[in-house]
Amino acid sequence: MADDTNIPAAQVKALRDATGAGMMDSKRALQESRGDVERATEWLRQRGLAQAGKRAARVANEGRVESYIHFNARVGSLVEVNCETDFVANTDEFRQLAKDIALHVASAAPRWVGRDDVPEEVAQAERRVYEGQAREQGRPENVLERIVGGKLEAFFKDTVLLDQPFVKDGDRTIGDLVDEASAKLGEKVAVRRFARFKVGEESE
Repeated sequence: MADDTNIPAAQVKALRDATGAGMMDSKRALQESRGDVERATEWLRQRGLAQAGKRAARVANEGRVESYIHFNARVGSLVEVNCETDFVANTDEFRQLAKDIALHVASAAPRWVGRDDVPEEVAQAERRVYEGQAREQGRPENVLERIVGGKLEAFFKDTVLLDQPFVKDGDRTIGDLVDEASAKLGEKVAVRRFARFKVGEESE
């Protein structure tokens, strides 16, 4: 369990606002998950302490398209970040979130927004490679699944936008930023799509 001092009060409040759980339950969830907001939310939902889908079921069809061009003009990105109302889309907090995500996309080169966007054939191909590597290394069968699972997690953190550590703050993922913005702004916030461009490279 994480030490109490490692869980900022603002993070506890953000989780409480996002899930509808009590303050103490939110704090316990963050302690159990070592500050990981997504896992803390799952912890609360598993125990029936969160209002499952409180914001997930809402429709986010407002928002903004933000761009970022690197100083050398050789790398750039476009992102669409959605929210529920035009009012929130025009707040400083939402604009900054969109700018940060655009900068991150240009810098970290993700391939997909979320894990659900990763084609099944790609995930299965990665799994087969990791299984083959583990067997080549003579790893016992009873630990193969754990090894493969760990490598898949690393693959997602490397290629999936919401799983990537934020380039300006490696202690938080892009998913954390989105969840925190949703809690602060009181609306569903979601990254819909992005595009990254680099001179001389084909975009995917």
